[in-house]
Amino acid sequence: MQIGLIGLGKMGGNMAERLRLSGHQVVGFDFSAEAVARLTASGNVGVSTLESLVKKLDGRRAIWIMVPQGKPVDETIAKLTPLLNPDDILIDGGNSNYKDTMRRHSEVAAKGFHFVDVGTSGGVWGLKEGYSMMIGGDKEPVEYLRPIFETLAPASDKGWGHVGPGGAGHFVKMIHNGIEYGMMQAYAEGFTILEKKEELDLNLPQIAEIWRYGSVVRSWLLDLTADALSKNPSLEGLEAYVEDSGEGRWTVIEAIDLNVSAPIITESLMRRIRSREENNFTDRMLAIMRNEFGGHAVKKD
Repeated sequence: MQIGLIGLGKMGGNMAERLRLSGHQVVGFDFSAEAVARLTASGNVGVSTLESLVKKLDGRRAIWIMVPQGKPVDETIAKLTPLLNPDDILIDGGNSNYKDTMRRHSEVAAKGFHFVDVGTSGGVWGLKEGYSMMIGGDKEPVEYLRPIFETLAPASDKGWGHVGPGGAGHFVKMIHNGIEYGMMQAYAEGFTILEKKEELDLNLPQIAEIWRYGSVVRSWLLDLTADALSKNPSLEGLEAYVEDSGEGRWTVIEAIDLNVSAPIITESLMRRIRSREENNFTDRMLAIMRNEFGGHAVKKD
């Protein structure tokens, strides 16, 4: 099956390679000439314009968009739709806000095209392990794209599914990432407690390896954590600065809108935000208040 791919970064490039290895042809576009050249060298077809991408796709076109969420997605859709034929399919495989996706689904459908949203998880490991895909959209285009999903997934019948109408795929991926925030925070806190118990001289890489087998806390995330600790047990050279890509924030907002208590996900997001504060003003305020009401010592620079 032939498919267009816009966005040939690390994840997009790996997806293209996984598809090529299974006999699908990818026609890919990226603003980076180097990324386009890599795609062509791998045996797929790299192009330098969106017009060229559309022209090289035969029959019913399916174009997978892997660009940053927000305005870049809208701009890409606006440039593509004048080039499409009725019944063609646009796929957003990035981490878009599901509310934007619902709007795009309606706008694209009004022009005679289909819009499918695919919440995609797997990161840099997707080429080897396959991608977990949570898919939203109308049934017919999703079924048409089945060969693509079966190829990208860990197995043809595992790791992917049509979860609901337009926007559902990105909504489920949003919650997935919120859960991921909480799991990461729990592992980080647990290993920090172990590290602080200095008199026991605990070996963190060893403990991570023990937990990987038979334990109820085993997971792929723990596998990756164990691998990272084996390479750098003391986390030497790393700065305590953690970014977030947006889905955790959206999950917390959705929980509030739905009157759902989600303290773990919320606090894990707050911890990420706090990690970026140099010389934290909040903690200095706490210190000065304790000094005022109780005479507690204050550390100064």
